[in-house]
Amino acid sequence: MEQRRLGDTTVEVSALGLGGAGIAGLYQAVSDAEATATVRRAYERGIRYFDTAPHYGAGRSERRLGAALPGDCVISTKVGRLLVPLGPGEPPEPEGFADPPPLRRVWDWSAEGVRRSLCGSLERLGADHVDVVFLHDPDDHEEEVYASAYPALAALREEGVVRAIGAGMNQSAMLTRFVERLDLDVVLCAGRYTLLDRSALEDLLPACERRGTSVVVGGVYNTGLLAGGTRYDYHPAPPEVRARVARLEEVCAGYGVPLRAAALRFPLRHPAVASVLAGCRSAAEVDDNADLLELDIPDALWDEL
Repeated sequence: MEQRRLGDTTVEVSALGLGGAGIAGLYQAVSDAEATATVRRAYERGIRYFDTAPHYGAGRSERRLGAALPGDCVISTKVGRLLVPLGPGEPPEPEGFADPPPLRRVWDWSAEGVRRSLCGSLERLGADHVDVVFLHDPDDHEEEVYASAYPALAALREEGVVRAIGAGMNQSAMLTRFVERLDLDVVLCAGRYTLLDRSALEDLLPACERRGTSVVVGGVYNTGLLAGGTRYDYHPAPPEVRARVARLEEVCAGYGVPLRAAALRFPLRHPAVASVLAGCRSAAEVDDNADLLELDIPDALWDEL
């Protein structure tokens, strides 16, 4: 599988990466055995980039990745949330994940919090270093990023504990400000550069091209709607959005190309994009996405889309 470099670093990621939320039980339970089979099948298919976070299953994604992965892969994880034990009688916090462990998530953007978060991730991954670390969902914490979280990440990069740093969000506006004001190697933008939502093309992608910052695109199916589902950005899709999807399907069908294949490949056509993430929860889903990426798509289809 094609490998692409992140910014000016030596980190190379596969064009298709495995998003780690699915193996942590996002929306439906996934067993340890199923998660292991998913990760190992991804490796067999040439995927060498795996994205995870403490938030995904309250550490479950990191533990499962660490147990299943061989050593020659690129792993990205995230900081911004610490995992702490539940108090007596305190209910678990699923946040969309099945069978949550007895832990809760606590926002912490301090320098100490960033280091504590990374130490916890390394322990769960069973690793002594990680390749990429993202600031995770700092939507309501922009000033804390500038004051403490980013300087802490930059110091970890300087110390060689991490090889590349960035931010990961479901919006492009704040990511654009980070790219313009900070020295980031990569950003993870979910859902804002897809066949349905190309808003990142207006601000983030041009900024990344100017600054030499790479982009990892998540949410290429907009939480399922472009892959035959009914949700659009985590909510039931409104009629006007479903109508747009029907039109996209019609155009793709005219070329004999599944809409899912076009949705997966579309972001990779932009020169700033290094990888797209697919949140698989089974070996069969890995095969499906890897097969879709290998399909030939005529240039005329992109022109019509």
